[in-house]
Amino acid sequence: MRNLKWKIIIIIALCAVSFYGLFPIKQKINLGLDLQGGIHLVLRVDTSKLPEKQKEDATERALEIIRNRIDQFGTKEPVIARQGVDRIVVQLPGVTDRQRAIDLIGRTAMLEFKLVSDDLDLLKQARDGNVPEGYELKKDQRGDDLLLHKEASLTGDTLVDAVVKFDQSRFNEPYVGITLNQKGGEVFAKITGDNVNKRLAIVLDGVVQSAPVIRERIPRGEAQISGNFKITEANDLAIVLKAGALPAPIVIEEERTIGPLLGQDSIRSGVRATIIGGILVLMFMVVYYFAAGLVADIALLLNMLFIMGFMGLFHATLTLPGIAGLILTMGMAVDANVLINERIREELKLGKSIRASIAAGYHKAFSAIFDSNLTTIAAAVLLFQFGTGPIKGFAVTLTWGIGASMFTAIVVTRVIFELLLNNNMLHKLPMLQLFPVTKIDFISKRWICYIISTVVIISGLFIFWQRGDKNFGVDFSGGTVVQYAFQKDVKIDAIRSALSDIGLGDAAIQQFRDRPKEISIKTQQDKSNDIEAELKKTFSDNPFAVLRVETVGPAVGKELRKNALLALVLGLAAIMVYVAIRFNIKYGIAGVIALFHDVFVAIGALALAQRQFDLTIVAALLTIAGYSINDTVVIYDRIRENSKLLRKGSMKDIINLSVNQTLSRTILTNFTALSVVVVLFLFGGEVLSNFSFCLLVGFVSGVYSTVYIASPLLIAWEKKRA
Repeated sequence: MRNLKWKIIIIIALCAVSFYGLFPIKQKINLGLDLQGGIHLVLRVDTSKLPEKQKEDATERALEIIRNRIDQFGTKEPVIARQGVDRIVVQLPGVTDRQRAIDLIGRTAMLEFKLVSDDLDLLKQARDGNVPEGYELKKDQRGDDLLLHKEASLTGDTLVDAVVKFDQSRFNEPYVGITLNQKGGEVFAKITGDNVNKRLAIVLDGVVQSAPVIRERIPRGEAQISGNFKITEANDLAIVLKAGALPAPIVIEEERTIGPLLGQDSIRSGVRATIIGGILVLMFMVVYYFAAGLVADIALLLNMLFIMGFMGLFHATLTLPGIAGLILTMGMAVDANVLINERIREELKLGKSIRASIAAGYHKAFSAIFDSNLTTIAAAVLLFQFGTGPIKGFAVTLTWGIGASMFTAIVVTRVIFELLLNNNMLHKLPMLQLFPVTKIDFISKRWICYIISTVVIISGLFIFWQRGDKNFGVDFSGGTVVQYAFQKDVKIDAIRSALSDIGLGDAAIQQFRDRPKEISIKTQQDKSNDIEAELKKTFSDNPFAVLRVETVGPAVGKELRKNALLALVLGLAAIMVYVAIRFNIKYGIAGVIALFHDVFVAIGALALAQRQFDLTIVAALLTIAGYSINDTVVIYDRIRENSKLLRKGSMKDIINLSVNQTLSRTILTNFTALSVVVVLFLFGGEVLSNFSFCLLVGFVSGVYSTVYIASPLLIAWEKKRA
């Protein structure tokens, strides 16, 4: 009773903490960029042309300058962080004007004041292609040629302020007024004093903004930059000038822009899938297990409360894959409850009392629950380590979900049962049994299954090999994908004709069957701005909104592919090592062979369905591995238990008996998990379509491989017992 009281106190405390962490939900849980819209950028600071002494801190200086620019831009809760040696990650939630944001962040903002030569002979010589030494030929805003002194008379290093002002004499046209420090003001005064009636060009990032004639000496260190600016352009120019010039050019290696329309659609799809999946799981448990199912449902609801509460407590970010992780957690949390209930059923059949049956059921189910969930956590940890963006959110949600489901399944349900028993409210524990105890000889069919699996895997991998680079999305192959939503239906032929005019006739164009107004375009180069401009011109009577833009450079794509493969291999290796420690190396090898089977089957199915591999598929494959090993560990645990009880039985008989004993549990847990995945596939939206399809194939393959691959393989290393 003392232990029971402490458990109740802990449960109540966790509920209180979860409620505190969860509400108000809008202030506690942040929405990821894929849900609220925004821009994710990976920038590389190009230090290749810097002197050796300046390479060392260029990235850090660039980081501070970019942070200052974004702070003045007014973005709510931006993320600016250094990644590796020369990369900077920038996340701008809620920002959808991608070009303005990119210009603001990536503009070098090198401000120079250069004198203009008034020597017409030199100008003619430069126009003829022979630019005199010490000069450079530029064009002004009107397109006229200017011969500038190559060496700047003054740079923006001395600039202390830049503000937007309005020219009253030119219909309130905005311009940027700049103020120099004392040293800069003195130099500027000397330049203007020595060059009255000459022109002084104001050059920004190599482009002449204006080249006014110096009428008199300017002593106060003030100047203005004009150039037919819009108010937003003038404001952004003032921001970058005030923040200072970047020490080196910035290269955008990865961009992921999510428009607000797609974000809202993702939220609706995710919430709908979560509600439908949750209702299905809760109803199934009550219908099949009656009172025990109701106890399990209470645990499932607390499980969701704990997950969301602790996410709010740590101000975690909820992404669309994170919502998928929540849905999967519900399906996988049932696994422990089903395992416990099936064990209780077995004990009741032996004639034990309800209290004794419940105690024995929890005791015998614990090792299988612990082992199977820990292997899934290992896969989730690797996803977090090697994943990026939303995949990390999926890994975090899955890890917290597994931890919470173990606590609720093992502790919370046991406490409820104990309270019911202590208050004499539980006299019987009826349960449906749609699947009677079977006596199927699974082992005798193993060679047929080996052949079938080999043919399926080889066929799938052959199709994968034949498709080549077509298998990979921009995450792994590099390139750009843009998706637009038009107001009226559009034809693919019309889109291709428009793209042909800008040299992109070979772009991959996709139109969604149920959404004829949406178009997705994939190219190998970053031509998103050119595509948008051309579509605006061609379809001027059919406006469109940008749903998403994804750009991945070839170097980043190669790195993401390497990390994905490493995460997959390490995940399978970690599972093998853990199973080998808990059982032995033979069990570990057999289990991992079955996992490779499931992964290869899923890969082949994706290739056959012409679905592309991206980062979400890596998450799906590791989830398949973690879930598949759940079934395998449960059967291995029963094999280990039966090996101690039936010392004179052959390994074949023990495996057959163990598979038959756990078959109902295998069917039930996979039924609930597959139901949730089907809901995710049907209602999770286009973004999660490939992810849920991969899980669907992998989970079905996992049931098959557990029974016909992982278990029979043990016979290959075991001699028949006397």
